[in-house]
Amino acid sequence: MKTAFVNGCFDILHIGHLRLLEYARSTADKLIVALDSDERVKQSKGFDRPFNTLADRKEMLLGFTCVDEVRDFSNDNELKELVRSIHPSTMIVGGDWRGKDVIGGEYADELKFFDRIGQHSTTRILRNVK
Repeated sequence: MKTAFVNGCFDILHIGHLRLLEYARSTADKLIVALDSDERVKQSKGFDRPFNTLADRKEMLLGFTCVDEVRDFSNDNELKELVRSIHPSTMIVGGDWRGKDVIGGEYADELKFFDRIGQHSTTRILRNVK
């Protein structure tokens, strides 16, 4: 059984997230999504994030038929250990990570990159709302 792995904030879901998740699921029999903890999102995105709590983000992602399981992590070491323990067939990361060190990437059989869909981003959505 092949497992795909994706991680991120997934704060305010948009079409780019959906297409990433559908693509990831198409590469395997099972899709596991790892979510950044609320504190980790706050540290990386700013004091006013996340907009949605970890519990809400988990529930939203589990509502997608392409997502089989959702886990969370609070730091780089936890993410690395999570990827190591799952040992996914495929780990999918954003195209902006090409040429960079992908945390836990060495524990995946294959690393694939997924390019942003147009201008879709949570940051852009929040900026437009303000």
